[in-house]
Amino acid sequence: MTVYVNSEAPQEAAAPVEPSVPRPLRFAALGDSLTAGVGDRVDGGWRGWAVLLAEALMPADGDGDPAGRRPSGPAAPAPAFHNFATSGALTRDVRAVQTPAALAFAPDIASVVVGVNDTLRRSFDIASIARALDEVCAALTARGTVLLTACLPDPGVMLGLPAPLARPLARRQRAVNTLVHTLSARYGAVHLHAADPAWVADRSLWSADRLHPGERGHRMIAAQFHAMLAARGLTLGPPPPREPERPPPSRTEALLWLATAGAGWMVRRSTDLLPELLWLAGAEVRHLVRGTAARLDMRADLALTRALTALPPAAPLARMGE
Repeated sequence: MTVYVNSEAPQEAAAPVEPSVPRPLRFAALGDSLTAGVGDRVDGGWRGWAVLLAEALMPADGDGDPAGRRPSGPAAPAPAFHNFATSGALTRDVRAVQTPAALAFAPDIASVVVGVNDTLRRSFDIASIARALDEVCAALTARGTVLLTACLPDPGVMLGLPAPLARPLARRQRAVNTLVHTLSARYGAVHLHAADPAWVADRSLWSADRLHPGERGHRMIAAQFHAMLAARGLTLGPPPPREPERPPPSRTEALLWLATAGAGWMVRRSTDLLPELLWLAGAEVRHLVRGTAARLDMRADLALTRALTALPPAAPLARMGE
């Protein structure tokens, strides 16, 4: 083989290289009714924060540059999005049903926001929730997916329940949030603190049912996730607008919703949660009378510690796209 070292040596013309079209960003949303969009009704259906965020991951003008500058290479395609979340989903549903489907979708970004429904079931078990959620996070990050997570408000406070009913739910939600905090740090997730008091106290962010965000709340979640993703260089478009496009439901509309869909939700939960809540409330009152209420907190903390200790070691995180 002859090697030429001067600029005048004959050289074969290189074959033209076709520029490769970049792979579209893929975003999968996993979870329950919050991610399914309940509370943000558009054209007779639910939209929600995940859809708003997916739209904000797109290039502003379709050419891959949010500032409007046209790149020299091929255009960046719009991101692919799939919302796997379903209303009423438990953590075990996310693990058994949604995660395999999401893995087949091969997302670059995946949101995993779940746990409130678990606190509203008599089958609540923080050890089972920890195992299921850890398996979900491990499976997604093993392929390089960037996780989005959130800790969520206490449903007892949101619903304005009396203290004997609210305290057991608060104890459960606190355990779930601590678990989510731990797993978010473990798997390098983009984590949103949606349980902050200011978020809970701002009623303009919430829908009539007091459990799901309204349009303003969904927009706030989408905008905050967008800002954190932008800090990691994972967004192409501008943030979603925070101000609603539609007026909030009137008081009459809110009461009508509560009398129909809200009442249906209460009936469905009355055969599952209500007996458990009444039992928990009875135990709460007995401990309050005896002055031993701190024991309930200690038991919950011990159960959480055991659940976290029992988790297997985390594997090294893969980089996105590997």
